[in-house]
Amino acid sequence: MEVVTRKGRTLCFGRPAHILHWGSVGGKKEGEGPLAAQFDLLFQENSLGAPTWEQSESDLQRHCLDLTLKKAGLSPSDLDLVLGGDLQNQCTATAYTMAKLEIPFSGLYGACSTMAQSLSLASCLVSTGCASRAVAMTSSHFCAAERQYRTPLVYGGKRAPTAQWTATAAGCCLVADQPGGPAVASVTFGQVMDFGVTDINNMGAAMAPAAAKTLLTHFQDTGTKPEDFDAIYTGDLGVVGSRLLAQLMEKEGFSMENHRDCGTLLYDVSKQRVHAGASGAGCSASVLCAHVLPQLQAGILNRILFLSTGALMSQTTFLQGQSIPSIAHLVELRASDGKPS
Repeated sequence: MEVVTRKGRTLCFGRPAHILHWGSVGGKKEGEGPLAAQFDLLFQENSLGAPTWEQSESDLQRHCLDLTLKKAGLSPSDLDLVLGGDLQNQCTATAYTMAKLEIPFSGLYGACSTMAQSLSLASCLVSTGCASRAVAMTSSHFCAAERQYRTPLVYGGKRAPTAQWTATAAGCCLVADQPGGPAVASVTFGQVMDFGVTDINNMGAAMAPAAAKTLLTHFQDTGTKPEDFDAIYTGDLGVVGSRLLAQLMEKEGFSMENHRDCGTLLYDVSKQRVHAGASGAGCSASVLCAHVLPQLQAGILNRILFLSTGALMSQTTFLQGQSIPSIAHLVELRASDGKPS
């Protein structure tokens, strides 16, 4: 059996990597949402006691990694590599988290696609024997993201109906070369798509074409279709982007009745004043680790697709009026064959 088989742009693993343990951490708004009971740890104050929002986000990741390692009975030195990133300039939230751990680290930036990006790369390394244990993780923080990308919080600007709420959350997965958790069966890395959207308050519209492109690529490469999966989870398209994805896929002859979006699952859109839903790298990461992986572990879900979607602009490019390029990475996950995390 070949370790990895390439089908078009999709990598299929003959020896799947397994997600043995995982952790999910959220803030106050996440604790008020419909998935609150499924999180490992929730904070009532988004500052987490830190003096700045940026340091608070580093603490989110640190708690998430600590929880995951504690479940596994491991120390940081038992890891071969950590792959992760965040939305801050130069991925500083993750860098400061890793600065104290003295273990190999590869910093990634895929905007809100970072969870699927890091999980895909970790699975490639583990499946091919380049690593025995690797961690994939990411985070976002509402206040840190708003300060960087939009307007100061004290400004009190009115949010557009298409706007989404950046999650204050983190997710972390321990990927290993032994059975016992949900298996990563294949990955499809996305390509950058740019449909000319310039509205920073409409990330769903910018990212939907990238999600559609990656899904269509995966279906073509593997000969599968949406109904072959129990569910298809996208990262943070929100209400607007999810509708656009359904329209784009319908034009290609695919029904998306089993589509679920992490951006509409994390919060109660009708009650929490988040407008079009959740966003941020921590959105799909926390929903994956708090909600999706436990269902795969329990056998409630058997085969799913998980796509994190990311808008790749910077605070400079959008002020210059440039359009927003986007990307989506896909991970195929299958049910666990071992003990629960």
